[in-house]
Amino acid sequence: MTSFRRMLHYLRPYWILIALAVSFLFLATVVELLIPLQIERIIDDGIATGDMGIVGIVTLEMIGLVLLSMLFSIANVILSVRVSEHSAADIRDATYRRIQQFSFGNLNELRTGELLVRLTSDVNKIKLVVMMSLIMALRTPLMLVGSLIMLVLISPTLALLLLVLLPLMTGIIWWFTVKSGPMYEAVQRRLDRLNTVMQENLAGVQVVKAFVRADYENERYDRANTQLMNKSIQVNQLVVLLLPTMVLILNLGIAAIIWFGGLQAINGQMTSGEIVAFVNYLLMTMITVMMLGRILPMISAAEASAGRILEVVDSKVKVQDKPQARPIDPEQVNGRIAFENVTFDYDSDQNEHEVVLKNIDFVARPGETVAILGATGSGKSTLVNLIPRFYDVSEGRVTIDGVDVREVTKESLRALVGVCLQETLLFSGTIRDNIAFGDYDASQDDIVTAAQLAAADDFITSKHDSYDTVVGKRGAGLSGGQRQRVAIARALARRPKILILDDSTSSVDVATEVRIQKALDDKLEDVTSFIVAQRISTVLTADNIIVLDKGRIAAIGNHRELMTSSPIYQEIYESQLGDGPLNGNGRPQDGI
Repeated sequence: MTSFRRMLHYLRPYWILIALAVSFLFLATVVELLIPLQIERIIDDGIATGDMGIVGIVTLEMIGLVLLSMLFSIANVILSVRVSEHSAADIRDATYRRIQQFSFGNLNELRTGELLVRLTSDVNKIKLVVMMSLIMALRTPLMLVGSLIMLVLISPTLALLLLVLLPLMTGIIWWFTVKSGPMYEAVQRRLDRLNTVMQENLAGVQVVKAFVRADYENERYDRANTQLMNKSIQVNQLVVLLLPTMVLILNLGIAAIIWFGGLQAINGQMTSGEIVAFVNYLLMTMITVMMLGRILPMISAAEASAGRILEVVDSKVKVQDKPQARPIDPEQVNGRIAFENVTFDYDSDQNEHEVVLKNIDFVARPGETVAILGATGSGKSTLVNLIPRFYDVSEGRVTIDGVDVREVTKESLRALVGVCLQETLLFSGTIRDNIAFGDYDASQDDIVTAAQLAAADDFITSKHDSYDTVVGKRGAGLSGGQRQRVAIARALARRPKILILDDSTSSVDVATEVRIQKALDDKLEDVTSFIVAQRISTVLTADNIIVLDKGRIAAIGNHRELMTSSPIYQEIYESQLGDGPLNGNGRPQDGI
């Protein structure tokens, strides 16, 4: 129960509400313990003597106790629900904020479907246990102790039967709890798998339809769904057996009480009212233990869920600020970027020491445009991702104006950088909101200027609502080229010192691409730009072109220099713009 205990610190801010909930629970339990005594009085002092006046008075008293217990219980439930919902919201918030701190390396290891389950289903299991604990679990020891005391006071002899019943029921409950714990964890793992399959399918629904793979996806989902169903049936069958077993033991106990109690009543050692009261207290005792049997499997499930949440919360963020890291002043930044003998490898559960970049050395001077070319998998995107510290280098260092990027805070470093990532992602909202995403203080003029530089203003203003046009999830309603231009505008709107465009014009026609390049060259003379490109036409005017080959720099220079010194660059050029085999349709060779 170590993981679940760690979750309890989220309850500390609500200790006053918890104290009130427990107080009302205590009062409700005390009142309930008085009710069987009223039944005893009605039978022995009223019915047995024929005094209906006592029957009426005691009945009214008992109704009053029932109403009082109900009010206390309602207050307890209201407070318990508030505590459980607030604490669950805090757990979700803490987990979500932790995910926001993750670097790209962390997110590569934890799949989206898994994270969604932990933020929803796993948190809900903890919430349920917190609520049930304040309503029932704390009631268990109070009711158990109180009813046992009353049983002993009524008949010490009959109370000895509990020496058999309680250990038997407790042992069964413990066995069920130990057995069901690993099963609940297995259920959550299968739920992870189901959500991952579903998330991947919904995200790639266009690809599924385009390749007519709906049947395959249905089978994949059915397998994950069936595995979850089978494991859920297995664990629920086990848990469901608990209640009938407990009811059987309870009924056997009641039969024994009535048998032995009847003998004592015949011998004058007990009254009929005492027997009825004793049975009621026995029911309270056994039902209390049965409540415990119902809660313990929930706690077992919550323990598994808490462990999964803590796996996220305790994950070490792969890219962190050093204790002595200082913010970088954007006004003092010139934009000289240097890679000094940089080596990078993925060190994760999925990719153990997969070397992506090796001995990368180059300098981008302030205001220069550096283009990066290479085959698929050569490390182009990884290289530019090292500048804003989406990943940290394995060896060597990346510097800005001579300062290692690891010596400054991530927040201040990334504030200098405008990034348009390889995968264009827009958020639900207006086009204006998406462009201003990186700088919510951006004025309308800033937004329009950024859109003009990205050659997006024309198509935006042609829409009925212009910049207030609402786009759907992931940019639905816009073409691929339009989404890319909005993403470029988003990167430019924050007025960056360093601009990174990672294959960000791949869906844009050549004429529009030329307009974007010309605008960037004319208006961003003081911005150091990095352009990852597939089309060589994108990089012809770059100050420096870096050609990557299997993670190493194969050549570096401008277009004229590389045409005379780099066979790889010449091959790329010929395949796209020269007399290469694919010149007829203007498309590059596969993998370039």
